[in-house]
Amino acid sequence: MTGGGDPGPPAELAPGVFVLFTGRGGGVSAPPYDTLNLGRGVGDDPAAVAANRRLAARACGLGAERLTWMRQVHGAAVRYATAAPGPGEQPRDAPGPAEPAVPEADATYTDVAGLALGVLAADCAPVLLADPRARIVGAAHAGREGMAAGVVTELLTAMSAAGADPARVHAVICGGCYEVPEQMRARIAGTVPEAGCVTRAGTPGIDVGAGIGAQLARAGVQAVTRDPRCTAETPGLYSYRRDGRTGRFAGFVWLAS
Repeated sequence: MTGGGDPGPPAELAPGVFVLFTGRGGGVSAPPYDTLNLGRGVGDDPAAVAANRRLAARACGLGAERLTWMRQVHGAAVRYATAAPGPGEQPRDAPGPAEPAVPEADATYTDVAGLALGVLAADCAPVLLADPRARIVGAAHAGREGMAAGVVTELLTAMSAAGADPARVHAVICGGCYEVPEQMRARIAGTVPEAGCVTRAGTPGIDVGAGIGAQLARAGVQAVTRDPRCTAETPGLYSYRRDGRTGRFAGFVWLAS
């Protein structure tokens, strides 16, 4: 994952499968979205977001038309991606009147080579999955509500129905813990016990990465890599908790052509 400068080169998650996480730097957006904001619907100039998405695609070694996105709603719906939306179907990550609607989803998967699945985040955890033998990849947007709803488990179920084997799946999670009210911690931990935690300040917290890791383990996924950095404490990442009005970074996963 990047530290906040220009997007680095893609990493090979598994043979023939590549991933890339962006940071804040290397784009064209003005404050408070400076500079590589990839999220629509957060108030940024649409032209700047489009330019940033082209830059992100270039970092992936792909054309912008080979990036596909979701309209994320903190749920557990999964969709299969066969192609990126065309010029008349440009997606957005939040509702707004300026763009046509696309199906709501917080997870997507594909077996199409050279099609990058994008997931946007500010404090939620992007989760990228791949079965290199079945040549199926997936991406999920998993915040505390999506995690509790089982979005990653639903994604694994869909990928398995398409031929993936959880025992062969490689996963990477970007996300740490954050402070929440005690009642919320109790509610989320009642569904995913491993997600309940205490922050460094000694306050009630939710560790989304730990919760997702436990869900993956229960589903039979063993190869899990986790980036535990806190978005609120890492200047090179966007954080809604820290900044309020801000942009979105992205995680991408794709199959080599």
